[in-house]
Amino acid sequence: MPRRRLTVLAATLGLSALALTACSGGASSEASSGAGSEYGLVSDGTLTVATEGTYRPFSFHEGAGDLTGFDVEIARAVAEKLGLEVKFQETQWDAIFAGLDAGRFDVIANQVSINPEREEKYTFSAPYTVSRGVIVTTDGDTSISSFADLSGKTTAQSLTSNWYELATESGAQVEAVEGWAQAVALLKQGRVDATVNDQLTYLDYEKTNSPTGLKIAAETEDTSESAFAFKKGQDALAQAVDGALEELRADGTLAEISQKYFGADVTQ
Repeated sequence: MPRRRLTVLAATLGLSALALTACSGGASSEASSGAGSEYGLVSDGTLTVATEGTYRPFSFHEGAGDLTGFDVEIARAVAEKLGLEVKFQETQWDAIFAGLDAGRFDVIANQVSINPEREEKYTFSAPYTVSRGVIVTTDGDTSISSFADLSGKTTAQSLTSNWYELATESGAQVEAVEGWAQAVALLKQGRVDATVNDQLTYLDYEKTNSPTGLKIAAETEDTSESAFAFKKGQDALAQAVDGALEELRADGTLAEISQKYFGADVTQ
């Protein structure tokens, strides 16, 4: 083959190699800019979070304002630690796990209590809330002072909540509601005898609406732990969230958010 053709061929191959290198570099750069690609997210670079938006003080709107709350702020802080954008999908509690199962979002941040039944179906992060369950009644009710006293009484509960199980195990008849606000309305109207819920929910309600005419009649001995919930198999994302929570605990962010909403550190 003439030398000139060899020279041209070598030059052509060299240019091709440079082009391939440039393409390869561009793809690598693009992948590195897509944060969280290793987590199998619904939308690359974005942590899609399911939350009720009606569960004060954990996830709610202040009037017509933006979504806020204890769980919302922690989810935002976690996403920031992971270098991800965050998108919230407001979903009714009774449909929230079905949405997770269907892959509509990456995680639930809505005071999801850890229990054995849920642990069989879902992966949980490290807990970021520790609390007790309480029976809430009207101030004038002296018939309930323990969980045993719920036997034969009517309580207002969301049918898929941990508190529903506790109420029924205590012998209560349950009136189905969508959440805390509806339960309180029925209680004040005298249509139910009590509601079982998280102590922190009651304390926030009392703080922002006092006097409420309600009281804590009894509380559980055992504590309840709440965490982020993921689909089974989302181990990489769950482990990354655990790492972010550990950093947020160490730098005081979790305690700061907790103090803002409850006046105490309820994260451990």
